[in-house]
Amino acid sequence: MDFSQPASRLQTWKLTLAYDGTEFRGWQVQPGETTIQGELQAALGRITGESPLPQGSGRTDAGVHALAQVASFALQAPIPPGNLLRALNRTLPPSIRALEARTAPSAFHARHSAVAKTYEYRVFRESICPPFLARYVHACPWPMDVEALQRSARLFEGEHDFSSFAATDPEPASRRRCGGGAGFAAASET
Repeated sequence: MDFSQPASRLQTWKLTLAYDGTEFRGWQVQPGETTIQGELQAALGRITGESPLPQGSGRTDAGVHALAQVASFALQAPIPPGNLLRALNRTLPPSIRALEARTAPSAFHARHSAVAKTYEYRVFRESICPPFLARYVHACPWPMDVEALQRSARLFEGEHDFSSFAATDPEPASRRRCGGGAGFAAASET
């Protein structure tokens, strides 16, 4: 080891991803299963020789897609953000795309820094759902009372504590209020 060069310090990264989750067993690494987190970790390893475990702003379930899932990780490699973005998109499977890569303050954490999450559910209401939409919508060809659905949805508006639906958080002081769900996912931070 050459001690004449100063040791590189870890740089925190913020990555925004979009993915088709159909072929994945969700976000979180699972032994013997293909996951988004596992694919991203492997891609980072192939690009940088490092193997950080990316932290997501939330965990999507098997088959769930994301339009703007935020992940954070730390790297020692001095790589420009544009180069990392291009390398990831050449290395990741075509069903996962890095939309943005940028360095972030060392305190940034995709889950703990999130201030909002948006979940989108799509319902296809015609009689025959086209096959190229089938994995991205819920096909419902039956009549719907949209006005009644909108009235019902208003009952859920506002700020709510969904902590009883979550696993025990070892760091409750750092947790911010966020809703949960499936479908398309996106997150934002301060």
